[in-house]
Amino acid sequence: MRRKSHTPPSPLPQRHGVDPVRVRLPAAGTWGTVREHLVERLSGAGAGVVDGMFHAGRIVGADGHPVAADAPYVPGLFVWFHRDLPDEVPVPFPLEVVHRDEHIVVADKPHFLATTPRGSHVAETALARLRRELDLPALTAAHRLDRLTAGLVLFTVRPEERGAYQTLFRDRRVRKEYEAVAPYDPALPLPRTVRSRIVKERGVLTAREVPGEPNAVSHVELVDHRDRPGEPRGLARYRLAPATGQTHQLRVHMAALGLPILGDPLYPEVTAPGPAGDFRRPLQLLARSLEFTDPVTGAEHRFRSGRALAAWACHARWAAGTYDGPSDGQ
Repeated sequence: MRRKSHTPPSPLPQRHGVDPVRVRLPAAGTWGTVREHLVERLSGAGAGVVDGMFHAGRIVGADGHPVAADAPYVPGLFVWFHRDLPDEVPVPFPLEVVHRDEHIVVADKPHFLATTPRGSHVAETALARLRRELDLPALTAAHRLDRLTAGLVLFTVRPEERGAYQTLFRDRRVRKEYEAVAPYDPALPLPRTVRSRIVKERGVLTAREVPGEPNAVSHVELVDHRDRPGEPRGLARYRLAPATGQTHQLRVHMAALGLPILGDPLYPEVTAPGPAGDFRRPLQLLARSLEFTDPVTGAEHRFRSGRALAAWACHARWAAGTYDGPSDGQ
């Protein structure tokens, strides 16, 4: 039986709610020094950046001491360092905590705020914000919500309990309900359950439907529709219940039905990205509710977002990018 390798604790503290990067040197390789491996592994940063980090003593071993650039390559060795944080425009909307106990935190995330550090969004993420604001450095996310989607996200307080909560999502034991604003098509029979196979390739912005065994299932229900002066004809509000969790699943399924969600920059067509700091006309998709049985305490939880979708509350002001209604209006 293969023994599970031991990962030593990080010798570096978090910065701005962000964990240091941990690198384990591969078991096989031809590198002579730790520097040679990191220069190749972090090729996108450039050799000068890596050399600067070594010179400043920013790359450390398990004992917290700086690793020398000419330190011999040792298979399985762990090193840590803090990345240089990108310049980020603060997302100007509050991150509301709707529930907190000794096991979990449930937050009501605004549009435009990423759930966890990734790519150019690092310190300005829901996880990093909550770690700082709640003084919970061990907080982790049990699942993810798209950066452009608002609504409820579950975080775990204790690292040893994270797996139990992640298993809820893996085994589809969390009842999730979303709300969306999209065009109204009176000829489309609803409610209906959409089933298809969705693939998302690494490095490609959009997911797509392909032939094959369905791996994505969404229930789509019409809640209300209306025509008002100044609004496009046939505006509607929908209740969406995903039974699976493929990337961009609800956005793909709504676009495939001919009902693209308002404000979607990817579906049905990719539009040019807006300038940094443009928080107008957010995607009109909201993770409205989460329901589950707590795997640690046995409690029955039901949480509901207090946010309002701006295009439904006041379409003209949403289209103009000036809505500031209930909650943060996003």
